[in-house]
Amino acid sequence: MQKLGLAGTGSQLLDVFFDHRHRLIGLAARITGCRSQAEDIVHDAFMKVGGATEGEQIRSQASYLTRVVRNLSIDHYRRRQLEERLMCSEDEEDECLVHHSETPESLVADQQLLERISRVLADMPQRTRYAFEMCRIHGMKQKDIAAALGVSPALVNSMIRDAMLRCREIL
Repeated sequence: MQKLGLAGTGSQLLDVFFDHRHRLIGLAARITGCRSQAEDIVHDAFMKVGGATEGEQIRSQASYLTRVVRNLSIDHYRRRQLEERLMCSEDEEDECLVHHSETPESLVADQQLLERISRVLADMPQRTRYAFEMCRIHGMKQKDIAAALGVSPALVNSMIRDAMLRCREIL
């Protein structure tokens, strides 16, 4: 693939971009659900990165690019969801809600799955359940959980991993 003459500027970040382009498109496609939109998002990321100044220091260029693409993809997805909600007029509101709702069978299946997960969580040791819920439900950082429990972050990581494995077993 030709690098459009931009590699001649000595920009390492753009070289990394081209090396990871297919992975970045895959990431964006998983978030947006559409490969063509994902390609547009990756192009937008390319334009943002291409406009960055050479003097900026980036520790991990691949991680930086991944974060830019991920953030743009999430923004695109959220904007599309908002537009879909706003496009439904009051007359079409009931029809839109029915169109986007799940079937009664899938709702019951989801409820049963949640009940099984709840039982698995209830059977876990209290510390493990606390670590898992704080991390996965409340978004608390593992180092903060470790401080709250008075244990090492490695132990918290292990507890969360064990809880995840138990939950995945019932899936």
